Amino acid sequence: MSSDNSRGDISIPLRNLLNSIRCIRDRVRDGESNESDSEEFDLSNFWDTMNQAVKAVSQEATKLSLAFSTPPPPPQQMGNNLSESLQKSILTMSTVYYWLPKSQGLSLRRAVRDASVEVLEGVGQLVEVILASPLQSLSQEQLTSTGGVWSACDRFPSLPRDNKAAVMLALSAHIGVVKDAIEEIEQALLEEEDPFSDLLGDLDEEEEPRGNQDTYWSERDRRVIGPCQGLMKASGACLRKLSSAVRTNGDAGSAQNRAQLDDLEELSKDVSPRMDDLALCLYPPMEYSGVESNASKLAALLKKILGVIRSSHVCGESELTWVQFLEAAVDHNLQKAKDLMQSDP
Repeated sequence: MSSDNSRGDISIPLRNLLNSIRCIRDRVRDGESNESDSEEFDLSNFWDTMNQAVKAVSQEATKLSLAFSTPPPPPQQMGNNLSESLQKSILTMSTVYYWLPKSQGLSLRRAVRDASVEVLEGVGQLVEVILASPLQSLSQEQLTSTGGVWSACDRFPSLPRDNKAAVMLALSAHIGVVKDAIEEIEQALLEEEDPFSDLLGDLDEEEEPRGNQDTYWSERDRRVIGPCQGLMKASGACLRKLSSAVRTNGDAGSAQNRAQLDDLEELSKDVSPRMDDLALCLYPPMEYSGVESNASKLAALLKKILGVIRSSHVCGESELTWVQFLEAAVDHNLQKAKDLMQSDP
């Protein structure tokens, strides 16, 4: 049998494997879990089984990569066996993922789903590289793809173990994005010159300097920005305080509490987009109608989050104090911004 024919024969199980991986990935990414009695669900057993399944995927992917790392290609039967073993390990991992009911927490399930999809995409990329690479020696692409599978599998031991931990992780990410948005607008305000100068700094020296005042803030604009910044800072404070309350009082022991945690996380992830919308309106030329609309939307979202916090199990007596304070701060800054925009120039 020629090398080309051998290559052609061995590619058949690999192509079938790749198609299977893609189908499984799509089902994991878009499918629903198998619902069960969540209160009877053994989360510890789930994690033990899932970690074993992911470890098996890593091992089988490594075997496949090694088999195709040096010429000649593995015998037809060996190639079939390697492909079947890897497919079996992937099916097992996806089946274990489906054990996790949504009632254990949407945030937890999302974290496990995303990590599972990352593993499946990594294995799929490895198979694609093996199919595309000339069978001469271990390519850099194959090394990188194999390492990508290992990295994706190694994430599992550090994933959040329950819905409280998953919500904490998500809130931390939201806080970081909001913090960056606050710092960006503060930095722009510190610039004494054109806030767009860094974006247009590559203009030829021979060109006339820009004299368009629409690229500068007026004194009134800067006064309006003040309470809008106050709303942004209240957003950051709200998420930080919420994270602290979840850490202190959060409980994932009941379906009701897990659902409350999910509601809080779901609302919190909308804070950053609302802030971005407001921040974009603050750059010159400032349109007050857009500023008022987006400031009102952000304020309404913050009030909604604070209301959900107030009625949830994470809100104790000490939390109620800052909830009330932030509610007042949101109302104050929104009204002040509206007054400034509606007053005479």
